[in-house]
Formats: sequence, C-alpha cells, structure tokens
Amino acid sequence: MPRTGCRFGPCATLTRFDPPPPTPNREERTIRVSAFIAAPLAVALLLFASPAAATPVADKRAEAVRVKKQLDALDSRMEIAVEDYDEARVGYLEATRKVAENKSTLRRLNGRIGVLQSSLDARAQSMYRNGPLGTVDVLFGTTTFEDFTQTWDLLTRWNEEESAALAELRASRKESLRVESDLEASQSQARGHLKVVTDRKRTITVDLAKRAAMLAGLESEIAALRAQERARAMAAARRTRPSRSGGWDWGSPSKSPRSGVVTIARRYLGRPYHWAATGPGSFDCSGFTMFVYAQVGVRLPHSSRAQLSAGARVSRANLQAGDLVFFGRPIHHVGIYVGGGMFIHSPRTGDVVSVDPLLRDFSGACRP
Repeated sequence: MPRTGCRFGPCATLTRFDPPPPTPNREERTIRVSAFIAAPLAVALLLFASPAAATPVADKRAEAVRVKKQLDALDSRMEIAVEDYDEARVGYLEATRKVAENKSTLRRLNGRIGVLQSSLDARAQSMYRNGPLGTVDVLFGTTTFEDFTQTWDLLTRWNEEESAALAELRASRKESLRVESDLEASQSQARGHLKVVTDRKRTITVDLAKRAAMLAGLESEIAALRAQERARAMAAARRTRPSRSGGWDWGSPSKSPRSGVVTIARRYLGRPYHWAATGPGSFDCSGFTMFVYAQVGVRLPHSSRAQLSAGARVSRANLQAGDLVFFGRPIHHVGIYVGGGMFIHSPRTGDVVSVDPLLRDFSGACRP
C-alpha cells in the first residue's frame, strides 16, 4: 500500500528548492566592481575619442582662418607700401629727368656765357691797346657820302651787337642762376623720393618674409579659404544687381570708353602678382593697367594714385567697360572695369590676374 503521509504528518506537495549560489569571495567581488565601473568609462572614452581624432584637421582649419585674417591685414598694408613705392619711384624718375635736363641747360648756358664773355673781353682789350675809337674820328675819315653812310651803319651795327651781347650775357647769367636753383631743388626731390623708395622696399621685403613664415604649412588651407571667399563673392554678384552708387557724382564723360582693352587684359588672366612688376610675365596692380593701356597707345604712370588723373573722371553709375576703377583710402589699388559690376585686376601677393566683383572700398574711376 502506498504511503500517504510522512513521518511528521500529512505530506504536502513537495516544492523544489535550488541551492543558493555560493557567496563570492573578495577577489570575485573586486573584478565585478571593476567591470561595472570600466564599462561606462569605456563608453565615455569612446565618445570623447571621436572628436579627438578629428582635432588635427579642425585645428589646422581654425589656424588657417586665423592666419588668413592676419594675411589679409598684412596684404592691405603691403598694398599701401607698394603703392607708396611705385609713386615714389615715378617721382624719383621724374626728378632725375629734371636733374639731367637742368644740367644740360646749365652746360649750354655756361657755354654761351663763355662765348659772350670772350667776345666782350676781346673788344675791351682792343680798346685798351688801340684806345677808344671815337665815332667822330671815324666819320671824318670818310671821303665820300657813300663811305660816310656805310661807316655810320657799321658803327651802329657794332654798337647794337655789343649792346645785345651785353644784354644776352646778363640774361644768360640770370637764367643760369635760376637753373642752378632748379637743379638743387630737383636733386633734393630725387633724394627724398629715393629715400621713400628705399624705405618702402625694405618694409615690403620684411613683410614678404613675415608672410611666407605665416603661410608655411597652411598654403592649401589658405588657398581653399580664398577660393571659397571668391566663390561666395561671385555668387553674390550674380544674385544681386550691381551697385551703381558710391563715390562722387562726376557725370558722364564725353570721351568714348576704350572697351577694347578688356579683350587685351583677358589675355593675361592667370599671370602672377609681383610687386613693382610691369609685365608681361607678372604684374602689380598699376603695372597691369599700365601694360594693358600701353598696347592701345595710352601711356599711364606706374602708380594707381597718379593713374586717377590720367583721364576724365567717371561716376560709378556711368562706368563702362575699359574704365579704370580705383579702391582704398588712400587709393592703393586699380583695375579695369569689364561690365556687370566686375573688374579685371592683379590682386595681391600669392594671387593671379583675375576677374572679380568690384571691391567694397571703391573710391573712384576715370576714362583714359
């Protein structure tokens, strides 16, 4: 007979109890705590590790942006220095031309003074040796009326020539003193211009070295930033109607624009900028406009400030292709208007001849 009870009373349904897990020892507890802490720490490290991996690229771009601002400021300062150099060089060449001209005039005057002085000295010596020749004695020495009239004419001519020689000698000496004064002034101007040329050349050389040091290792990043900047400016120029305001209202000049120079200028797109260069391999800004206009028979000075006076002034509202456009206060940049709010120019160190929207610091225009 089966058992229906148990030793201690009626048997209930038996329930299975698994034995409790063994209590971990100290070493196991340490491992589990370490794992609990390490897991989120590893996640955090992964999260922070991603930006760290991109930091060199991001840092280099940030450095390029910072350096570009410094380069832009340096380039603006260099543009002014180059313009000062070009202007002073034009002044120096003009002053040295005047020096040479005055020296030549002085040599000619001194030569003429010598001739006149010798002639008058010879006349004085003759009078000293032979005694003064009296007019009455000479006239009474004639035997016929015809001799008398001829002798009278001769004496009159001698007196007139002598008087004229004396007057010319006085005038030549006075002119010589004036030319000597002009020569001294021209030489002083030449020395002043040469000093500016030398100082600006030194400044430009130092700035170019600084520029190269700043740019080292960031050439491609800076080039990319400049390309993006130019692309944005071009896109903005296409989206908006070119501004026709700015600068003085000079009206519209009667002279026809020289639009043909635009075609000539475009032949030199991509030629590098180099300060004080006048082409054809490289140009600075005024050297470029001077070179292009020379090909249509127009002679311009190698200075943007001086070029502003080389033609009739033009209001911005009346700009036509071929007009010269100027920028900066004081003026330190020039280019050739091509139409549609754009101009062609040789921009700055490290850049090339290009077509760009008119710059914000537009300061005037002229039509050579």
